[in-house]
Amino acid sequence: MKVAKFGGSSVASSEQIKKVGSIIADDPERKFVVVSAPGKRFSDDSKVTDLLIELAELTAQNKNSDYKLTEIMKRFSEIVEELQISQTVLNEIEQSIQTILNSEWSEQMKTDALKSIGEDSSAKIVSEYLNTLGLNAQYVNPKEAGIIVSNEPGNAQVLQESYEQLYNMRKMDGVCVIPGFFGYTNDGELMTFPRGGSDITGSIVAAGVQAALYENFTDVDSVYVVDPRVIENPEEVTKLTYKEMRELSYSGFGVFHDEALMPAFRAEIPVCIKNTNNPAKPGTMIVSEKDPETRCVVGIAADTGFSNLYVSKYLMNREIGFGRKLLQILEDESISFEHAPSGIDNMSVIIRDDQLTAEKELNVINRINSELNPDTISIDYGFAMVMVVGEGMMSAVGIAEKSTAAFAEANISIEMINQGSSEVSVMFGIRKDKLDLAVKSLYNKFFS
Repeated sequence: MKVAKFGGSSVASSEQIKKVGSIIADDPERKFVVVSAPGKRFSDDSKVTDLLIELAELTAQNKNSDYKLTEIMKRFSEIVEELQISQTVLNEIEQSIQTILNSEWSEQMKTDALKSIGEDSSAKIVSEYLNTLGLNAQYVNPKEAGIIVSNEPGNAQVLQESYEQLYNMRKMDGVCVIPGFFGYTNDGELMTFPRGGSDITGSIVAAGVQAALYENFTDVDSVYVVDPRVIENPEEVTKLTYKEMRELSYSGFGVFHDEALMPAFRAEIPVCIKNTNNPAKPGTMIVSEKDPETRCVVGIAADTGFSNLYVSKYLMNREIGFGRKLLQILEDESISFEHAPSGIDNMSVIIRDDQLTAEKELNVINRINSELNPDTISIDYGFAMVMVVGEGMMSAVGIAEKSTAAFAEANISIEMINQGSSEVSVMFGIRKDKLDLAVKSLYNKFFS
């Protein structure tokens, strides 16, 4: 019994949905299907979720939104007509949108509900199309499936009680098509996962029904050791561990949402990343444990948009509670941090730029000065983080040496190194304008 999740590119058009139908019909073990909202059909196209967010914003501002609704319905109408399925689906989609727009819900509830329409509509369309192929398929709403989540709009977390209810879906006949990205609270309120949350739904469903395999269909043949936009025709990765994929997806790899693997990881369900456009390819397997004969380093990931909050104070190491007080100030300003390397007299806190507004930055600096009396405090923008990823690094000799040599050969200054007790990755902070050069040099060092 398998769970197959199809991303936005896989359901972006009728042509792509036909490929999805063929893949599901090809393997009777694919009993549970999770779908995203229709994605881009071409580079300048819009994702349906983005159109729905724009609709929500126009509505919240009491501006004319009729043209945006027309644009959204045109996307769905083209898919429905080209698949030659019942127009009833189209009527249901429009009715659902109008019900949300005319409701007395809060702005946040309306936005979450509208964002979910993309996935919900995809599931209804795909289930109808599968029935035209002679498959016994049914649309299953997340509430009916038993996906119960926390009351955190836009950032919902699955509750443990969901898994027992999801297991009951094994008794359902035929193929169950479930929309990704959202669930319901115990009070029946719709809540969405973080953006990219259809991957999370797929993983949750796989864990709940105790699938033999969770297949994540996307638009690439496999995971690559490095971003193909930086290195032409990079090496493919045939097998990764959960920890390695988590590090890679967090650090800029676009294949998987970085939270998506956790439910499958905890349930020890293998994951396979496959290409909707080339399903015969074996893809990349993600498993619990690393094969002892495989090489240590499996990939190089990178991301930009980081800032460095630097604080120094003589004898900081003797001041009990200094680190706690510093992080408490960030918590009070609702700022999360990514990394916090430190020395005996200084501490750096790496923060994503989108966490810092001008007002929060001023508040943080003022509070650190008044409450911690530092010798130096600064916030430096323009950082990129590069990670060399591979489970078992602590027992491998020469990884740090090869990495730093790669930076030296590219004449790149390393602003920060952070490995600590991690057995999965070593991270380097550099200036963002040197990012591509750094990735190329690391790739040549480890993979060429």
